[in-house]
Amino acid sequence: MNTIIEYMKRNYKILLVVACLSISLFAFKINAAKDTDPEKDKLLLELLTFVIQKGHYNPATIDDTFSKGIYKDYIQALDPSKRFFLQSDINEFSKYETQLDDQLLNKDLTFFNLTYDRLMQRMEESKKLYKNILSQPFDYTIDESFNTDYEKAPYSKDSKELADKWRKQIKLSALSSLTDRLKMQENKKNGIVEAKDSANNIEQAEKLKVDIISAEKDNKAVSLDKGKLKTFEQLEKETRESALKSLDEYFGFMKDLDRNDWFSVYINSITARFDPHTNYFAPEEKERFDVSISGKLEGIGARLQKKNDFTEISELISGGPAWRGKQLEAGDLVMKVAQGDEEAVDVVGMRLDDVVKKIKGPKGTEVRLTVKKVDGTIKIISIVRDIVEIEETYAKSSVVNKNGLKYGVIYLPKFYIDFENKDGRDAGKDIAKEVERLKAAGVNGIVLDVRDDGGGSLSTVVDIAGLFIEQGPIVQIKSAGKKKEVLFDRDKKIEWDGPLVIMVNSFSASASEILAAAIQDYKRGIIVGSKQTYGKGTVQNVIDLNQFVRNSATGDLGAIKTTTQKFYRINGGSTQLEGVSSDIVMPDRYAYLKMGERDVDNAMPWDKIDPAAYSVWNKTANFNQAIANSKKRIAQSSEFQLIEENAKWIDSRSQDNTYSLNMEKFKIAQNAIEVTAKKYKPLSDYKNALKFTSLPYEIDEVSKDVVLKEKRARWHEALAKDIYVEEALNVLDDLQSKGVVKKGIPAKLKRDKLAKS
Repeated sequence: MNTIIEYMKRNYKILLVVACLSISLFAFKINAAKDTDPEKDKLLLELLTFVIQKGHYNPATIDDTFSKGIYKDYIQALDPSKRFFLQSDINEFSKYETQLDDQLLNKDLTFFNLTYDRLMQRMEESKKLYKNILSQPFDYTIDESFNTDYEKAPYSKDSKELADKWRKQIKLSALSSLTDRLKMQENKKNGIVEAKDSANNIEQAEKLKVDIISAEKDNKAVSLDKGKLKTFEQLEKETRESALKSLDEYFGFMKDLDRNDWFSVYINSITARFDPHTNYFAPEEKERFDVSISGKLEGIGARLQKKNDFTEISELISGGPAWRGKQLEAGDLVMKVAQGDEEAVDVVGMRLDDVVKKIKGPKGTEVRLTVKKVDGTIKIISIVRDIVEIEETYAKSSVVNKNGLKYGVIYLPKFYIDFENKDGRDAGKDIAKEVERLKAAGVNGIVLDVRDDGGGSLSTVVDIAGLFIEQGPIVQIKSAGKKKEVLFDRDKKIEWDGPLVIMVNSFSASASEILAAAIQDYKRGIIVGSKQTYGKGTVQNVIDLNQFVRNSATGDLGAIKTTTQKFYRINGGSTQLEGVSSDIVMPDRYAYLKMGERDVDNAMPWDKIDPAAYSVWNKTANFNQAIANSKKRIAQSSEFQLIEENAKWIDSRSQDNTYSLNMEKFKIAQNAIEVTAKKYKPLSDYKNALKFTSLPYEIDEVSKDVVLKEKRARWHEALAKDIYVEEALNVLDDLQSKGVVKKGIPAKLKRDKLAKS
């Protein structure tokens, strides 16, 4: 989950802590060190524990219980599937289970060094294991099974048992893939037979053969070999080759991780014991966090991925310099990178993070990429770096006509802000702009969708909530040992005073929950969605660790994000653990799975404080009736009933972790699952018969940008299949005052009439 964060320099209370820390640590200096120098690691441990203990809202006691928590989290993070360590390794590690608190305070790296060295050893051994396993066919007639509940599974007692665990794990993956290939081939075979029998048309049959060959080229399961379908043996071999390639890529990725990456895992096992949202950012992670919260970066505007020893261009970001240059393409392989007119550096075999560092750079600077094009040609492409805005980060809106009225839907993926530039884009300003645009379009109601929105900047929440109320408190904040602070909307202007619905789900967290809670407490709008939101009621500050060290030769130490405050609703209650309960609960496919803050180990507790003074909004017509109408519709909806049933089935499936490795038994079990799954297919085929369109300004933009056009088309198509959005619009219908004339008949009634006609 993203977190609500504000940099320390924007919070005077935290500045006091920083000042104290600086006085204590500024004199500390160490000699220049390499990235793997243990002295740097010791400094990092000292800084982290000191900063967290002084700045955390409620710092944990560093004792044996704390130590046991680190041990459990760290070992699980190193080997979550229990396919590397042996029980003998765990027995050796467990001697340190209650000593990690002392090692932390003494800056002792003994436990980390032991586990790191052992993991590297076990990984090397595992490479030989999987290659040997996949060198010969599996016997799918043996009656054996494999349990994928790794948390409850024991560690292997010896190398022989571990090898068998690897064999079964790989066999299960291969069996699943092979049965899919066989089924696809059978379907294609039947298609050919039907074409010959029904049409007696050889040309049509040949076309089907071509389709099968094309499917293979698209990494699908079947093809023709000289006009014949592949044998079981051929498909089985292909499946093992595919599994080998996947594992080679996995171990290639693991090879890219260096000691510093694993040390970050260890550090984060320590920070997580203070609370789930206190964690360490290594320098690269800090950069990624900044990009995620601001939605922009300086570079060429391309997403990269590792492909064996090569770095592949996976996507060009719309509007970025690479996209504008029209020379670089998705699928190109980067061979060399040069800065301006400097000599090019070979990046084949280089870590992905290191390649990214070389390609990124300040606005206005030149980078030259030597790439191998998709057609095999080699080309040198010069790109001048620029500010790249990641469009998926930002708010967007759409309009829809329903029953003679026009409604607006705004989607906010996160509460973004540019901390370095007060004139830069932020969620508050962008939502205000979208509201203005929707008003200009003459909408009769607005849906603000913050489903899956994990949070972001606290200040933008206040700005957004303030668009819908006259003025008043939005959220209360409490720091450890301090009086509460109330953040107000002080602007009397209301951007939108019409019907309002806020859409949430169980992944709406932090800033999303503050917004939903404020709108709910004011009764300014209706909250619709999952039974409750995620339940994260804490505020984090990002603290740059480099400011505490005098000698820059230590290199970049990264940053610590630590919980410094808790926030509360204006009614005094916390959203911590409990989240925000929807006014209208809509069945959710994942409602029974444990995925909220309340299910996270070491989460901070729920509490409450005194309420703030605020006045409930009384200008919304039909508020209670709209809620009652919606609840009645949902209870009578066959689609929502099916979603509820699907949710219970998904929960039951999540508890079934044992799979047969016998092909016939596996097929029977999978067929039974598919039969049940077909019952829920109408949910994926559902369409709400509504047409969503872009606002005029965006129609002009998409006419010039095919990438943006495709993205908007996909979003509008998704909205037209979204039963939750449809019900949110129904609620807006019910919130209309008597003076608003509605025409036509509801879309669902229209579908029912068509079905009967």
